[in-house]
Amino acid sequence: MLALLLFAIATPSFAQKGKSALTVRLINLESTTKEPFRYNATLNNASGQTKIYELHAQLPEGWNALFRAEGSQVAGIRMDSGRTMDLSIEISTGPQTKPGKYTIPVTAVSYNDTLRADLQAVVKGSYALELTTPSGRLSDDVTEGRKKQITLTVRNTGTLPLNGIELQTQAPVGWSGTFEPSRIERLDAGQSQDITATLSVPDKTVAGDYVTNFTARNNDATSTATFRMTVKTSLLSGWIGILVILLSLGIIYYLIRKYGRR
Repeated sequence: MLALLLFAIATPSFAQKGKSALTVRLINLESTTKEPFRYNATLNNASGQTKIYELHAQLPEGWNALFRAEGSQVAGIRMDSGRTMDLSIEISTGPQTKPGKYTIPVTAVSYNDTLRADLQAVVKGSYALELTTPSGRLSDDVTEGRKKQITLTVRNTGTLPLNGIELQTQAPVGWSGTFEPSRIERLDAGQSQDITATLSVPDKTVAGDYVTNFTARNNDATSTATFRMTVKTSLLSGWIGILVILLSLGIIYYLIRKYGRR
């Protein structure tokens, strides 16, 4: 009799332990909008029958979620009774997400059961950088063999400060570029700083349009401004060219006069 009573008391506890569940080891993660939130979860089917679970995440607008199982991206899983499977959940925020704490319900839904886990994503802020000019104009002209100074504006458009911003240039072959200053030690959110870029164009550069890329970057953000430079021939080179043409015509005329009648 005592044994039957103990069995009856123990049975509910055994059933509770065998309940299907979706569990997440670390539910609260912190990151910026640049990096996704990655959670490790476990899905357990203790229902006594084979089930197909569809995976869903209730996300704020502009966010995205990916589920992976056994190295593959999945939207649903077929699981035999008594089986346990590890899941990887990757959640990416939207570009305009504001700092704060967000609760994200994640569910595994079968035809007669819904397993749920509430994730927490703490968004610290965002890193964003813009490189442009004070007027927004990204074109200018320069005379071959001369230098051209261009004012660039580096702007922190994110919500977190940017440290150690380096300036770089990618110019046509033979050209060179320098910056003053060449490095911004710190730029707080919403602030901007003007930079003077100096382009040196070599002599005898053929007249035409050339593209130069200016880049501002640090470990967290990068921005590139594509600048179109129109190279013009100097007046001295122009006059030399005209004199060469006139001299050539004079020589031809002389030769015709001297040998044309023979």
